Amino acid sequence: MFVDSHCHLNFPELAENLPDILARMRENRVERALVVSVNLPDWPGLLAMVEAHDALHASVGVHPAYEDTPEPDVAQLAALAASSPKVVAIGETGLDYFRQAEPLDWQRARFRTHIRASRETGLPIIVHTRAAAEDTLAIMREEDAGAVGGVMHCFTETWPVARAALDLGFYISFSGIVTFRNAEALQEVARRVPLDRLLIETDSPYLAPVPYRGKRNDPSRVIHVAEKIAALHGQEVDAIGQITTDNFYRLFNKINRNIKVNY
Repeated sequence: MFVDSHCHLNFPELAENLPDILARMRENRVERALVVSVNLPDWPGLLAMVEAHDALHASVGVHPAYEDTPEPDVAQLAALAASSPKVVAIGETGLDYFRQAEPLDWQRARFRTHIRASRETGLPIIVHTRAAAEDTLAIMREEDAGAVGGVMHCFTETWPVARAALDLGFYISFSGIVTFRNAEALQEVARRVPLDRLLIETDSPYLAPVPYRGKRNDPSRVIHVAEKIAALHGQEVDAIGQITTDNFYRLFNKINRNIKVNY
């Protein structure tokens, strides 16, 4: 059994094909997927989607690259998180300096707000970092993000960054990027991450793993990420599926894994 710890099924290109995607998830033994929030205007639709399907769960938050969007505060994030048992995480949040230039004080303030909401609610935080690892880790330390913990999603950074996040109690999640032919450095990081701190994801509709690279991604393809992680760790793919599934439920512990999933 497998889980997709990070996807965007509410994006239009996936939402319009949801019945087919859920069927493929069932065929590929993907029992749950976490549908991750990127802004507040689209969040009611995201929540409605996950509440209609046992296999889906939600986070609440605002992506660091969304500049022209309503800004949340701690109380609002906490209230939305408490509004449904399906909301199991805060985020995605973090820092993204790749396409945006200083001043980015608003981005760093937003990140701090999300960490504080994580501590307020006791829900783990989903962290996005791109071209901003040093500042991301600094704010995580300053705001005591490790008090609740969370996951560094779609990890593409170096081993020292992974080690620092692990030291804060965070999990490391790998997407289809780890399957790419030119991802040797990232594969070495994935090999070094302890098995009990590993997660797998699709970040769909993006980053489809080999052999689907360049095509639209969806949670049914997370098994190919698991296959690559299994090869890197010298494990059977089903063993990695079990390990990463156990890790998923340990981190997102608001989910009752004993409830049978009906797709």
